[in-house]
Amino acid sequence: MPKRILIVTTSHDKKGNTGASTGAFVPELAHPYNVFREAGLDIEFASVRGGKVPLDGLDTKDAESVAFLANEPVLRALHAGRRGGDVDPARYDAIFYAGGHGAMWDLPDDAAFAQVASAIYERGGVVSAVCHGPAALVNVRLANGNYLVAGKTVSAFTNDEERAVKLDQVVPFLLSDKLAERGAKLKSAPNWQEQVATDARLVTGQNPASARGVAKRVVALLRETPS
Repeated sequence: MPKRILIVTTSHDKKGNTGASTGAFVPELAHPYNVFREAGLDIEFASVRGGKVPLDGLDTKDAESVAFLANEPVLRALHAGRRGGDVDPARYDAIFYAGGHGAMWDLPDDAAFAQVASAIYERGGVVSAVCHGPAALVNVRLANGNYLVAGKTVSAFTNDEERAVKLDQVVPFLLSDKLAERGAKLKSAPNWQEQVATDARLVTGQNPASARGVAKRVVALLRETPS
């Protein structure tokens, strides 16, 4: 029986009060999706509000992203995803939080998805996220009351990268700072360079360039885990 992974996205579509649109970052869906599919995983989708997912960051020179958006069955599945409260964590061997700036506004305080991530991790599954996706982890606590990220090495969108895109005064908090407040040990690379951190069954990546690497590490961990 194939291992099953849940890909989770934001439902938020505006960058603060700027009027600029945002959403789930397409390459951070497309690239991991292809890695998971090629590994034979059973892939399902979910989002904060369920249903149609706002999308951002399409680069028409990125053939994988273009193909992902042209794949009608996959898009139907993406836009028909469950809400966190409708997700049974016992169904999944892993969870992956895609990034996109929208994640900063709705994923941190989604108690349902925090519970799902905690449950998957506690029963031996893999929790993963990339870029702004680790925003979903800042309030995840384990059964012992500790934050999931406390004492663990993680990678996420850096303060320097946030300043480089001129959104450091727009996002509700700086992700790397918040993770550090929760006790995480940040591992970072120069802006826009790949950086993947693996600590036990927690896999995180710094930016879009890290999305494929995160997915590959998730697959490797799942292969190490008995069915």
